[in-house]
Amino acid sequence: MKCRRKPGRAGPGGPAKPGKLGGILYDEGGITIKTEYLLEREVEAVLRLLMPENRLAVRVSLHTGLRISDVLSLKPEQLKPQFWITEMKTGKKKRVNLPGPLLEDLKRNAGKYWVFPGRIDPKKHRTRQAVWHDIKRAAAAFRLPQNVGTHSARKVYAVRLMDEYGDLDRVRRALNHAKKYPSTTLIYALADAELKKKYKPRGRRKKV
Repeated sequence: MKCRRKPGRAGPGGPAKPGKLGGILYDEGGITIKTEYLLEREVEAVLRLLMPENRLAVRVSLHTGLRISDVLSLKPEQLKPQFWITEMKTGKKKRVNLPGPLLEDLKRNAGKYWVFPGRIDPKKHRTRQAVWHDIKRAAAAFRLPQNVGTHSARKVYAVRLMDEYGDLDRVRRALNHAKKYPSTTLIYALADAELKKKYKPRGRRKKV
């Protein structure tokens, strides 16, 4: 049975586009939707509901800030405490640091060809769409109001860095954003404030 996405929902495919405020937009049927941030309590809730392989991929993105496409493209021979990758989207080099426990989990998950082998063909890696759909399923189970996707983990990473260091340029370098577009990094680093502002609970009406 084929499943159809509802109109107006962000899709996993297609190139990312810079939005009005420097956010990331996904295009589907001429409609662009910005992928939004997850609060810390929501991160833990969503992670619990993900399939083990998808949960591990998201954990890597949360710790490193890597796009999920770069996470899924990791090969077993790259798995070291520190290594370099070339970002698929930008072609830029990025240094990756992995803590011991996460590195061991990745080694246990790795196949012969890929760290995240495909379910049907192990010679191909797991797809971004598979992770995206799993995240959507988990977010729907908790009835989260925001548009959650694979890129939400990258925003969580940026907010954590900003909270820890308070240095926007440090966040920019960690995300490998271009120096000439500081507004893009700002939207990532302050994504939590934007989310709380957008979905702040409404006060009760006073009885007359």
